[in-house]
Amino acid sequence: MNANTATTVQADALDRAGAPVSGTVKGTPRRWLRLEAATLLAGALLAYPATGQPWWLVPAAILLPDVVMAGYLGGTRLGAWCYNLAHATPLPALLIGLGWWQHQPLVLALGLIWLAHVGLDRLLGYGLKYDDDFQHTHLGMIGKPHPAPGPTAS
Repeated sequence: MNANTATTVQADALDRAGAPVSGTVKGTPRRWLRLEAATLLAGALLAYPATGQPWWLVPAAILLPDVVMAGYLGGTRLGAWCYNLAHATPLPALLIGLGWWQHQPLVLALGLIWLAHVGLDRLLGYGLKYDDDFQHTHLGMIGKPHPAPGPTAS
């Protein structure tokens, strides 16, 4: 890492003390991931009407994947595992495929809503979690960095 790289670490890739966080995506790849998230969200919502399900189901079910955050009651390791399981694309994609294959429009609709949730979370900067801290994600730290502790005046 050269001196210019070290001084241009983005604020969203800093921990609460202001130190760089490892394992986070920054720069152009981060922007591509955000564009991918927006595409995922838009695609899922554009496909939703094809299911024939009522639109009220979208706001009613959009936050259901967040129920798995209860895993954090068992610690950050279990919480991160549960969160990542519910916030990665394979399970909603499987649900979509199952709904389509079995001609089950409700299952298909729920899979699309789940996929839209994943896209929305990523678009807002809520990435997959590391098991050291709820706020440490592959997209950076969630929230504003806290100022580093400094000397106190006497």
